[in-house]
Amino acid sequence: MAFYKTNGFKYLKNFIIGAGAAVVMLGALFKIMSWEGGDIMITAGLVTEAILFLMLGIIPPDKDYYWDKLYPGLGDYHAKINALTDGPVKGAARPLNGEAVENQLGGMLSELQNMSKSLGSLKALQEVDFSKTGDQMKTMGNFYTKMNEAMSTLSNSLDDTKAYSEQVANLKKNLTNLNGVYGNILSSYKNMSGNN
Repeated sequence: MAFYKTNGFKYLKNFIIGAGAAVVMLGALFKIMSWEGGDIMITAGLVTEAILFLMLGIIPPDKDYYWDKLYPGLGDYHAKINALTDGPVKGAARPLNGEAVENQLGGMLSELQNMSKSLGSLKALQEVDFSKTGDQMKTMGNFYTKMNEAMSTLSNSLDDTKAYSEQVANLKKNLTNLNGVYGNILSSYKNMSGNN
């Protein structure tokens, strides 16, 4: 018996696959929550999963059921096999209607596929967390309101700065004129004291 067909190897393979999936899930959680180590964990998990998928691609698939040991000829479409519900066989085996079984299995398969799609859609909706969306929208609205207030204040502040600058320029002109007038008064006063 080949090593990969032993029960020990099958258990080890399932354990490694489960552990690798757990690391990927934890890494995704750490990454989504922006926790420290998220990059390393998701990288380790995805590398582990890639190695496992490569291993599963190399190892040939196992036969999961050994029905042909119980019912020899089960793989043959036209085999004569008694149904399980018939109980112990008395007399000859009656033929199994392959077409009827195939039709029933086909119908069951399409129903299972439809159920799988429906469950997949429900699971996707279940995984979406809408509980904090309203809070996030309120927070975003508050942020924009505060930003608009800050921009308005900044605009008013710019207008005040321009007005202050104009007033300082006018004050400088007035001081220059006042200095000229004061200089004229001093000159006149000197002239008057020099004439006396």
